[in-house]
Amino acid sequence: MIFWERFVTPSFPSLTHALAEALVDVLWFIEGCEDEQMDPDDAVKVLDGVAYEFSTLPNGQQQGLIALVGEMAAAETDPARREFLEEFPEAFGLIDDAS
Repeated sequence: MIFWERFVTPSFPSLTHALAEALVDVLWFIEGCEDEQMDPDDAVKVLDGVAYEFSTLPNGQQQGLIALVGEMAAAETDPARREFLEEFPEAFGLIDDAS
C-alpha cells in the first residue's frame, strides 16, 4: 500500500512531527474512503472527534500544529495530499473560515 511507504525510511525531526504525519495520513485515508471501505457515519464520527480534540488544545499548541501542517504542505509532492494539508487547519477547526 503506497499509504505506508512514507514510514519505511524517513527520519523526522521530532516525535511530534512523526505523529502529526501519521495522524494526517490516517485522516486523509478516512476522508477518502468509499462507503464500501468505511461506514460514512463512522468516518464522520472519527473526523469530528479529532476536530473536537484539536479544539481543546491550548492556542499555542494549535498554532504549532498549524505551522507544522503548513511545513508538511510546503514539502508535499503529491498534489492531492498537499491540497488536503493546505485545507487541514480550517477543515479540522484550527482556524475558522472568517480568518
